[in-house]
Amino acid sequence: MLSQILDRLRRLLGRSPATDPASSTPGRDDESAAVARAPVFTADFTSTRQWVAGRSWAYPNGGPTNPGDNKLDHLVPDPSFSRTGTFRAARRPDGNWNAGLLTTEGSEEGFMVRTGDVLESRVRLPVELGAWPAIWTWLDGDNEIDVFEYHPDNPDLLELSNHVKGGSRYHRDPAIRPGGWVDLKVEFGSRSVVWWVNGRQVFADRRGVGRRWRAYLIVNLSVCAGRYHPKPEPGVSSMSYEVAYLRVIRP
Repeated sequence: MLSQILDRLRRLLGRSPATDPASSTPGRDDESAAVARAPVFTADFTSTRQWVAGRSWAYPNGGPTNPGDNKLDHLVPDPSFSRTGTFRAARRPDGNWNAGLLTTEGSEEGFMVRTGDVLESRVRLPVELGAWPAIWTWLDGDNEIDVFEYHPDNPDLLELSNHVKGGSRYHRDPAIRPGGWVDLKVEFGSRSVVWWVNGRQVFADRRGVGRRWRAYLIVNLSVCAGRYHPKPEPGVSSMSYEVAYLRVIRP
């Protein structure tokens, strides 16, 4: 009798047992959500299809140097400087530093992040003064979003920036430290770019990137020339930071 009453109520409400949420297959919604959250890009830094090493049009003439941005970098394609996921820099006799950079720009796959995407990464910060690690985006001289920048002379601070529509935050946290691991997450929203650090939302810029934004990915280790942050100390000949993973999820 009770089941007949329930069926009558379902018909009156325009539902059938097959469409009643209570009668749906357990876990089906969870499975659909998992598919929706599946990464559209998972970084394989060894892949020459995904990444180009040692050059970027974010640098004048594609590199290898960018002194106008107060950098001592001399980009190199040597895989030991970037392809292992540990991004390295090493002092050169001319005073510059051989440095590792990977970008999806110009690669065979040519992956681009776009409005609505979510980027997740885990990095281990460098310890040497002068190190300038970053994960960022770039296209045609613009479209730059800095997932993070870091300078060990400000040991507890990450720089989070939207250069597309303006907006930035200096995020301080005792958990941020030279040599420490940091979990990063950024949503490239049309009306707001949102950053999470170590699982906690720390900044929503309320500016966003607009509806049609897109850009290539860049992961690199720069070296400061001393104008805004200290140069490397004279006795230091190498530095590095590590990217454990990087992935992009497209809802």
